[in-house]
Amino acid sequence: MGLYKRGSVWWVRFTYRGRQIFKSTETEDKKQAQRIYDKVKFEIAEGKWFEKKPEHSFKEMMERYLKEHVSQKKSARAYKGYVSNLLAFFGKDVLISEMTPSMISEFKLKRRRDGVKSGTINRDLSILKNCFNIAMKQWEWVDSNPVTRIVMEKEPPGRVRFLTDEEFERFHNACPEWLKPVVSTARHTGMRKENILSLKWNQVDLFRRIITLEQTKNNERLCIPINDTLMEVLKKLAKVRHIKSQYVFSHPNARKRNAKGTFNGRRYYEVKTSFQEALKKAGIENFRFHDLRHCFASDLVQRGVDLYLVQKLLGHKSQAMAQRYAHLAPENLRNAVLKLDEKINTNLRHSEEEAARQDG
Repeated sequence: MGLYKRGSVWWVRFTYRGRQIFKSTETEDKKQAQRIYDKVKFEIAEGKWFEKKPEHSFKEMMERYLKEHVSQKKSARAYKGYVSNLLAFFGKDVLISEMTPSMISEFKLKRRRDGVKSGTINRDLSILKNCFNIAMKQWEWVDSNPVTRIVMEKEPPGRVRFLTDEEFERFHNACPEWLKPVVSTARHTGMRKENILSLKWNQVDLFRRIITLEQTKNNERLCIPINDTLMEVLKKLAKVRHIKSQYVFSHPNARKRNAKGTFNGRRYYEVKTSFQEALKKAGIENFRFHDLRHCFASDLVQRGVDLYLVQKLLGHKSQAMAQRYAHLAPENLRNAVLKLDEKINTNLRHSEEEAARQDG
């Protein structure tokens, strides 16, 4: 341990938990520096001295978060939008050690006053909370997470929009030929659009009748069974698959339409325009591609499939999301209650039989 100079400023050097620590006293006065040095020695001896973490700005934290934890996500673009909103409010220079629950509460109130929906506000807060957790547990930049003390907004029930069998058939028939297998896959697997459009043949096992998604939105592996209807769709695609393409859904070898063959074998990246045109042609309104996922789930529930199984097929981590379909199965709930009658009647019958035997 000792005092030494760097330029005109006095510094202290000492050992703490086996490490050499170098700290500026921020003074040019040797007597003042000596008092600071003596205080540090006393606090170390008493076990009251703790090494302060280097200060980091909010901008530093968000940039590192985007680089290390978001850049590889398929939804990176959406994350950047949320981060932009956070930076616009908190600023780039505020230190994360200075951020308090009251500051975060002010952010939430401002977003609400600006007319932002509850779900979007919760996404903002969830990303901020996750970012602070990483900064605290992995980077050791802060000692606590102020977002944990903020109450999330109450969100309305999730939208459930699905088509009847007749509507889906009408819509399917209105789709161009290249879009029909994409729509059928969504309808019979409940897969998200990006998982479908990026699906590769090495993820499809026609022998075992399984589609394997190594990484879903929840970053978990998901295996989806192939039913008879989808099996026929995939068999047809396998027969005409582009020889140089690894994608299940790809641009065909259509040289009349594309003389240079630029798109031959390339995957589809967007289906919105053709999807909307087919809906208009079929006379169907207020329907999105993601709603085909609702079609898949609601149809299963209405056919008596347990909500837990629906949850697993959709790849949800909790049953909360699957609960939105519970109202579609009143008959299942009725049958469950009727089982009480079966038990009561059985017990009553046994009692009557026992009483008859005693009377006899």
